[in-house]
Amino acid sequence: MVLLALHDPEFFYMKRKITADFHDRKTLEKYSSAFTLSDMEIFIFPDLFYPLVLANIMSPLIWKWREDPWFNGIEKKSFTYKINRIKQYIIQNYVFNLDLATWGLTTRTREIERFKDFFDTGMLKQSNALFGYEGDRYYFDIDIRKHFGLDKYDTEVIPYWKTETVEAMTAFRHRDNFTTGAGECVSLSSLYAAAMFVVGRIPLEKIFLIATPLHSQNFITEKEGLITNNRRIVTKNMWFNGTALSEKARRALENERITVVSHISGHIHILYSEATIDKKAYDHFAVMLKDFLVTGLTEHIFINFLRFKPVYKSLFQFMCECSGVKRYIPLDKMFEYEHTSRFSVSRETREQLIREIDGEEFHLSPVPGRILLNSVEEMLVENPGQSLEKIGQWFMEVKGEIAEENIKELFSDLRRFTITEPRLPSADKQFTVLPHPHLSIQHSREEIIDIISRSAGESEMSLLTLYVYRQMDSIDWRPFIRAAIERNPVSFEEMRERNLGQIHEILRSLPDESIYDGNRLAMPDEVWNFRRGDGVEKAFLLAGHILNRDKEALITLKIDNNLVNLVYNGVSYSFISGKSFRKSFSISKDSIISI
Repeated sequence: MVLLALHDPEFFYMKRKITADFHDRKTLEKYSSAFTLSDMEIFIFPDLFYPLVLANIMSPLIWKWREDPWFNGIEKKSFTYKINRIKQYIIQNYVFNLDLATWGLTTRTREIERFKDFFDTGMLKQSNALFGYEGDRYYFDIDIRKHFGLDKYDTEVIPYWKTETVEAMTAFRHRDNFTTGAGECVSLSSLYAAAMFVVGRIPLEKIFLIATPLHSQNFITEKEGLITNNRRIVTKNMWFNGTALSEKARRALENERITVVSHISGHIHILYSEATIDKKAYDHFAVMLKDFLVTGLTEHIFINFLRFKPVYKSLFQFMCECSGVKRYIPLDKMFEYEHTSRFSVSRETREQLIREIDGEEFHLSPVPGRILLNSVEEMLVENPGQSLEKIGQWFMEVKGEIAEENIKELFSDLRRFTITEPRLPSADKQFTVLPHPHLSIQHSREEIIDIISRSAGESEMSLLTLYVYRQMDSIDWRPFIRAAIERNPVSFEEMRERNLGQIHEILRSLPDESIYDGNRLAMPDEVWNFRRGDGVEKAFLLAGHILNRDKEALITLKIDNNLVNLVYNGVSYSFISGKSFRKSFSISKDSIISI
């Protein structure tokens, strides 16, 4: 662990009203986590969640989307048009990535050691399947460690998954076997939120980030509501359409507790007694989300349910007339034809689907032991808004030879399909109003950066945003240095067998270009993954190698504009920088001192 010298002259952050006391271990862990943003760090420090969105909003990359012809005139379009345009752009330019090779591996013991003094690490079992979470049985049915490729390691080893900034997501195109950007689920939700604001002109007050132990998604409180899930978007109609896509989207809210809800006003966490989110905003969010997840039973929804739960198709048949003759067909057979047709079993295109079905599939008499779908739909049309209990009684009366237990199981699943009850963090918290930046869809990027920078003296959300954004000429470097030399396993492991001279030459051979513009810096693992970096970034990667090999090492690092020089054991290692810094540090395992 890196300790900070008490006499460090950079102790106070720019003499602002909000100061970061980095002698306090919890504060140091939080601010250094702003650079690495692992899934566990965001769970423990939910204050970091929305600053990632704001950092993406500050980035020039998303503002460049506005210049793409794909978004011409989007500000004048409808909400539906905007979200579909943004969705398609993200699908075309970013893939979902959650492999073990990207950010490397760590261990349960190592991660728990970081937080054990100020966090109940037993609670990690409620946050991460790799620590014992069992909320979604699906992941245990498939053996989660095997699913993620961890079965080749002992159970102590876990992936070091981190959330990528938009710069890191976009930089994936520099990696072998990638032709576009990429990111994991928290990265994609943060990207979506920023794009909705910058490109879609949707106010941040309407954008809520939702984290569950295994997923991250957004809920937009516009119209009936909208969920973004990885690269997908899900409207209320889509939530109940019964397709494989909606089944995946439903999994998190159906099976998992929501651990964090994050908003421009603050956050609420399942484990913490204090909430900083605006109480009225949270109540409005909760009402809209619950309404989004509930629907009445109509003939259309019933067909969707049968598509969602195919086991019940065998209980039904459909009757149609051809040349005045009644013909009957098992419903499961109709759904078979739906798979290869552009028409569906739903009423809107059912007639066209029937025309495609081979005549031999039909019966001239009702199929024994099956309920007539025609009667079900007629009953639902004639009794709109009828309760499931009343509908269940009707089914019992017409079930014929079908076992009563089958009808009960059907209605149990039907209730779960039409009513999802989100397990939200309890509103029985101490709500504390904290300052946050007030950003409008009318603001320019420059105005947003100015507002966040100016409000950092009053708002910790703004201050943390500057750290996540890596605005190095406005922040204390010590959290960055700590994160750089301690938490970048992939950049250390791949060159473990090489000597320092070889590593230095490899780094010097990489393009001298940062994935971050201006005076912003990449982490060593970003340098190594994307095979490029500024000289300052390369120097910190080398410093991390040295301190991981030699626990007694003392390193001197001097940055003088374009010249970067690292000295260790009397040997000098130089790099070229395109950044504009004049800094000098003495770095060891136990201290980081500005000199």
